[in-house]
Amino acid sequence: MQTAGPSALRAVATRALRVASNLRVFSASSSSSVPDELPQMKLPDFDYTPRPYNGPSKDQVMETRKQFLSPGIFHYYERPVMIVEGKQQYLYDETGRRYLDAFGGIVTVSVGHSHPKLVKAVNEQNELIQHTTTIYLNDQVAYFAKELAEKLPPHLDSIYFVNSGSEANDLAILMARLYTGNYDVIALRNCYHGMSLGTMGLTAHATWKYPVAQGFGIHHALNPDPYRGRFGNDGEAYAEDVKDMLETATSGRVAAFFAEPIQGVGGAVVLADGYLKRTYEHIRNHGGVCIADEVQAGFGRTGTHYWGFETHGVSPDIVTMAKGIGNGLPLAAVATTREIASTLQKRIHFNTYGGNPVSAAAGRAVLKIIDEEGMQENCRVIGDYLLGRFAGLQEKHDVIGHCRGKGLMLGMELVKDRETKEPAGAETKKVFEDMKDMGVLIGKGGLHGNVFRIKPPMCWTMADAEFMCDAMDHALSRL
Repeated sequence: MQTAGPSALRAVATRALRVASNLRVFSASSSSSVPDELPQMKLPDFDYTPRPYNGPSKDQVMETRKQFLSPGIFHYYERPVMIVEGKQQYLYDETGRRYLDAFGGIVTVSVGHSHPKLVKAVNEQNELIQHTTTIYLNDQVAYFAKELAEKLPPHLDSIYFVNSGSEANDLAILMARLYTGNYDVIALRNCYHGMSLGTMGLTAHATWKYPVAQGFGIHHALNPDPYRGRFGNDGEAYAEDVKDMLETATSGRVAAFFAEPIQGVGGAVVLADGYLKRTYEHIRNHGGVCIADEVQAGFGRTGTHYWGFETHGVSPDIVTMAKGIGNGLPLAAVATTREIASTLQKRIHFNTYGGNPVSAAAGRAVLKIIDEEGMQENCRVIGDYLLGRFAGLQEKHDVIGHCRGKGLMLGMELVKDRETKEPAGAETKKVFEDMKDMGVLIGKGGLHGNVFRIKPPMCWTMADAEFMCDAMDHALSRL
């Protein structure tokens, strides 16, 4: 067994002292809702003072929500957090307490909350005109399409704007079926592509599917999950399953293959090596087009590349995107070839808000901010550091079964036993709650709710990453 040298031991001791110095216990007189026995990590310094909140109390908001919002809408945490303000990578509740945002509004806040350049662009457009639709010309919409196309492979030069990822994925299926003249679509088990009736059928999580007629013509292939999948990290073997499905479960002709380059809701699953490249070949050999769902993985979040599909060395025929494209504004898009896009000319197709100039102004600002502030590279640097820290936590805490991801699209899966890989759902929930009480708002997902989804605003600093890992270490130690 290799023994750590003096420098390594000093580093461990220094970290332990720093972590200990960052802990403090709230007294009974504290206005925070943190339990008295739970320490809270000291957040990194941040030069910003939130505005005083003078609105209704959290209890009043909760009661009004219960009375007037659909009961189908859920909230995080046993003691819900009420967010009234956000700045960059931080969120503030009604008491002024600051939280580190590690989930980015479900992977939606890309460049940071209320980024001044984005706020300026939106406000200036609001003062000019808020809505036109595409039946009129507008400079914001036209030039946003141009600038977005310049970020994509040259053949993907036709952009159609919509409002959400679900709409984008629905439209992509329609285009694929019209273009190929085929109907069947192949997607992956454990995928998530939306909650419209069409995309619900495309999604492959029982927890997100209602018992209604859905999924006509959709086939779900084995998930190429290197951790839980049948063939480990053998992308060729999973691709052969797709080939077999093409030859046995379809007419031999398909419309499309649909996949997230990194599965988001499914738990930040990075697809097996070589899988997409080989599968794209099979699909195209059987008359289909290849669709990349970049709703969560796009816009530099993976760090090494601007688009998730680039990390697999493939070039799709259609790309869908949403969430981070507008930093939280309702905005999404489908990018494809001019030939595929022209199929919509067979009938009238229209999206009332797809040409909104305010959303387009926000989208243009996001593209500029990512480049001007080096956010893609920041994702790579911070992501590499986090994966290193996660490896250390995994050595220390047996409950951590697997850590994965790229850039700032990361996952940590908790298991009761590393051999059986039994999901540790209750343990995940406990750490999830404790981290909130210590000042970190993190995501969770996976079919069994046992995967932490770490997908923060792309402006995170190294101090933020250290803070989250120290808080996670402490929360895991309490199990």
